[in-house]
Parts: sequence; C-alpha cells; structure tokens
Amino acid sequence: MAVNIPGVIAMSFFYLLVLGTGIWASFKSKREQKKSSASGIEMALLGNRSINVVVGIFTMTDKIETFWNISDDYDWTPFSSYEYSGQTGFISYVVTCIIICIGLPLTLTAIFAVYFLVQKDHVAPIFVMNLLISDVIQLCCMIVLVVPPKHGKTYHTIFIIYYSGLVASVCFMVSIGLERYLVIAHPLWYRFRRSIKISVVVCVVIWVLPAVYLLRSLFWYITYVQETISAVFFLLPLPLLIFFLSGTLRALSASISVPADDKRRIVGMLVLVLLIYTLLFLPYIIWLLSDGIKCDITFIHLSSLLLRLSPLADLALYVLMRKGTIDKLLASVCCCRMDSNDSSSSAV
Repeated sequence: MAVNIPGVIAMSFFYLLVLGTGIWASFKSKREQKKSSASGIEMALLGNRSINVVVGIFTMTDKIETFWNISDDYDWTPFSSYEYSGQTGFISYVVTCIIICIGLPLTLTAIFAVYFLVQKDHVAPIFVMNLLISDVIQLCCMIVLVVPPKHGKTYHTIFIIYYSGLVASVCFMVSIGLERYLVIAHPLWYRFRRSIKISVVVCVVIWVLPAVYLLRSLFWYITYVQETISAVFFLLPLPLLIFFLSGTLRALSASISVPADDKRRIVGMLVLVLLIYTLLFLPYIIWLLSDGIKCDITFIHLSSLLLRLSPLADLALYVLMRKGTIDKLLASVCCCRMDSNDSSSSAV
C-alpha cells in the first residue's frame, strides 16, 4: 500500500506542535501557580471570569452567570443560569435558528450526494464528506445549546462535543487544502501514491485526537492553558492554507497533466477554504489572543455567529466539486458583463 509520506509528515508535525504547546503551557501554569499567593477564593473568582467568557463565545446570551467549584485537583462543578436579553441576544438566537433549519437538511443531503462520489481513486470527497459530518455534529449541538439546559454538566458535555466537531472541521479543511495542493504541485507523485486507505487512516486520526484531547476538559481544566492551546491550534492552519494556495498558483502554469477544468476547480476550492477560515475563524482567533475584548459582548456574539456560519459555508465546497461549476459561474459573470456593456452602449 502506497503511503502518502508528505501528508503523514505534515499531520504528525501538526499534532506534535499542538501537543508540545500544551505540555509547555501545563508546566508554565504549574510554575505560575506556585509563585502565586492568591487565595482559593481569588482563584475561583479568576476562573469564573475567564471560563465564563470561554463558554459565552458559543452561547446566544447577553448575560451568563457561572459558578465554579475548583479544588486542588482542578475538579469543577458548573451551575449555570442563562438569560436571553437585549437586541443582540435576540438577533443571535434568531440567526442561529435559521442556520440550524437551513444547514442541517442541506448538509445531510450533501453528505449522501458526496457518498456516491466516493469511488476508486476519488480521495478528495472523503475529506469533504468527513468535513460535512463534522458540520452535522456542530448543527446538532447547536440545537441543544439554543435551548437553555437545566444542568451545567449537560451543557459542558454538549459544548465539548461541539468543540470536537469544530476542531475536526478545521483539520479536514487543512487536509482538503493539502490534497488539492498535491494534485497541482506534485501530480505524478500524487497519481501513483494516493490511496483511499491512507485517507481513511488520516480521517480516523483526525476524529480520535481532538476527541481524546477535549475529553480531558471534563476532568482537568485550567483556563489560560486551554486558551493558549486553542490559539496555537487555530493559528496553525492559516499559514498552511496560504502556503497551499500560493504553491498551487506557482505550479499551476507548469502543470500540463491536469485538465483546465480541474485546475479551476482545485484553485476555487483552495480559495474558498482560505476565505472560510479567514472570515469565519479569524475573529475567534483574535478573541483568544486579545485580553481587551474578552468581555465585549458584541464581539463575543459576532465571533460566535461567524463560527456557526461555517457549516453553511462548507456546503460551497460540495458545489465546487461538481464538474463544470466554475465554468458556469465564469460564463454567467461574462454574460452579465456583456449584457451591461450592451445596455450601456445602447444608451449612448
């Protein structure tokens, strides 16, 4: 069985870097805890302030009151009360319901359609199908998160599942970008080395690692350690996606083995993935890195809504997978330009 060596190396480096950052942050937190002379009540209040905002980024509330019982072993017992109030909270609630009603049936339909495209030597649809599955997980969790849960433990469990789906979707976006880059930059190597079995193994690894890591949060949680790891994790795909797109554009002119329609489709998918990640995930990354906006309710709602829009944006990847889609879009744009030119010339 041929092994996708660059893909395995890139994925291994990706997770090793995240793991190393987590270990470094853990040691740093222990040193800071030893140096700190704060009392247990002060530590609890600090945890309440920070974790409250972390939970708030994924809720549709203007007011969230969370009380945490933190012991020496970092055990927690959340007891939460939720209140929808204000115009911002109402708009966030309505938009989330619209996203669920539109995104869930369309995503399920797209999954079945992509499933029939997964045939021999069709590797890209596997990653796209798993991306859509992660979107379904997020949408199902949104249904529960929209309704205020009676128990904080239930909310936190659903939040962990939602976050696992979000992390998996980011990994699959990077996998799609890497696979499309190899098609253009290394077409001969990709043609003889690609394998559906390797893609399945990569998908299994992507599903297992985020779930294992995030399940640790049920038993061990330190706020700024989690924020540091999340910031590093969500920042890593951005330079990778930029590299995949730039490398593809450089190799596009020299590639003669890929048809013109496939070239346009591949470039369109890479551009779309980069746009989705930049527009929808970048505000959340800014929120993780900036302490000045941690308590800005408007920015919290905006970042949360943009993250929830990612399942709808991912549906465009399925549209671009269809052959002739780019040509039809270009033809429609050209027709619109010709019509506008004709109307302007006739007016003169």
